[in-house]
Amino acid sequence: MISQHSYFQQCLPALQQLHNMNFTKEQLLQKDFLIGQEKELSMYYSPHNDYINPDAHIVIAGITPGWFQMKTAFKQCVSSLSHHQLEQVLYETKKAASFSGTMRVNLIDMLDQCGIAKVMGINGAAELFASQRDLLHTTSVLKYPVFYKGKNYTGHQPPIERSVLLSRYAFEVFPHELNEIKNPCLIVPLGKVVENVLRKLSREPSFSRHTYLFGFPHPSGANGHRKRIFEEHLDEFTEIVEGWAVNRRS
Repeated sequence: MISQHSYFQQCLPALQQLHNMNFTKEQLLQKDFLIGQEKELSMYYSPHNDYINPDAHIVIAGITPGWFQMKTAFKQCVSSLSHHQLEQVLYETKKAASFSGTMRVNLIDMLDQCGIAKVMGINGAAELFASQRDLLHTTSVLKYPVFYKGKNYTGHQPPIERSVLLSRYAFEVFPHELNEIKNPCLIVPLGKVVENVLRKLSREPSFSRHTYLFGFPHPSGANGHRKRIFEEHLDEFTEIVEGWAVNRRS
């Protein structure tokens, strides 16, 4: 299902110009893909969060796609454009780019330890990114890549609440996307910044039906405290996952 907040059609002519390109920052971080600017923040279009899976049972939410995900998304999108219809292009793009790289490897390992594969009746969390993709929706509280002074935005400088641009995406666009999902989901927020957004949203009636894995550390390899924090909370995470599974069946 294609997001209503998609810039895809608007960016399509510029996307089609990228055939046989190297997908450098100069080619992608340019005015044709610029969505918004505010002081030292800039938000650019990337095609991999435009596909929404309304039938998902698990939602994994990051802060914003980073440069690596953005580049992967553009490469896949340009490659798929010559073979597929729009919906399939965006699906293939999301599948290739969501939490791609070492982050996905770490994330799969963490989800497996929480017992998600067991309660879902699948062989491993890796299947959520492959043959069981229909069970999963991946997204970001800031739908499109955000850069601060040209570097990946980490959620701190400035805080989301202090930016009009970021607040609109986190507290208007993102909730609208979650409302497209039909099932009471297990929502995994990656890191404190995402958790803070979801804690606020979870107080609203339409979001109280979901179960949240609060305290889940960001799976980035750059997060030096990830393993320690994860191990400290693992029993709690397992309990939350099992509780969600029981409620799902009842």
